[in-house]
Amino acid sequence: MASPPILSLALPSNTGRVLSIQSHTVQGYVGNKSAVFPLQLLGYDVDPINSVQFSNHTGYPTFKGQVLNGRELLDLIEGLEANNLLYYTHLLTGYIGSDSFLNSVLEVVDKLRLINPNLTYVCDPVMGDEGKLYVPEDLVSVYREKVVPVASMLTPNQFEAELLTKLRIGSEIDGRKACNILHAAGPLKVVITSINIEGNLLLIGSHLKDKKQAPEQFKIVIPKIPAYFTGTGDLMTALLLGWSNKFPDNLDKAAELAVSSLQALLQRTLNDYTSAGFDSESSSLEIRLIQSQDDIREPKLTFKAHKYT
Repeated sequence: MASPPILSLALPSNTGRVLSIQSHTVQGYVGNKSAVFPLQLLGYDVDPINSVQFSNHTGYPTFKGQVLNGRELLDLIEGLEANNLLYYTHLLTGYIGSDSFLNSVLEVVDKLRLINPNLTYVCDPVMGDEGKLYVPEDLVSVYREKVVPVASMLTPNQFEAELLTKLRIGSEIDGRKACNILHAAGPLKVVITSINIEGNLLLIGSHLKDKKQAPEQFKIVIPKIPAYFTGTGDLMTALLLGWSNKFPDNLDKAAELAVSSLQALLQRTLNDYTSAGFDSESSSLEIRLIQSQDDIREPKLTFKAHKYT
């Protein structure tokens, strides 16, 4: 007589279970490689889906690999659903290269919220930086019209915030206005992760706690490090997810911790490359993620938020 099949069962997560849909590289730290480990260090169960699988990031002279299409994404989701494995507390998305895949992600949001209406969707709307688009132009309207309204927290950079709001950000007041425009479209938490104003680098955060009141807004002044790093945006969004879930009513505190972690990691990366004899200003640096795990798990609070009144 054949033995009955053993039933597989995933235990619920006490800290939070994150579905992270981002890119993956075999070597280096971008996308899921930059986000999954830090979230695990902060105590989260993380299930990654790799939107692309490349040998290395695209800043190198060449790369090889595969791209997941929207149908393949939904196949994975259906497999999870068939086994009652689709309960998540958080969804995290980063770089997405096509409108068809982005529309499939929107289907995933709907499915996850049917199972957990309290799902937190943290969206890094990766579209470009410093005036240059990384994605097809038609993705901008999909983000603006479809994705922003269903996001819980949005983490654009300055250029992406300008694309989403159609507002040029040339001052702190403009940055705060952009946050308000995005709040009106949907997300209660907005963090513009880097704004360059008159040579100064700022983060501006905004938390709309009550729709009848003005949002709580703050800034963090960030030092400029004379180097170019890859994967920092993906890491920053993961840290913001991790800390904002631990301090749900204090986005400024979460941002302080995230910025403090990231800056410590970047400084270590720069120091290590410099010690090894590399010119940090002539090439992009792979972040020293594994070597910085103490800074991720227990960051020293070296950056403080200044609240706007």
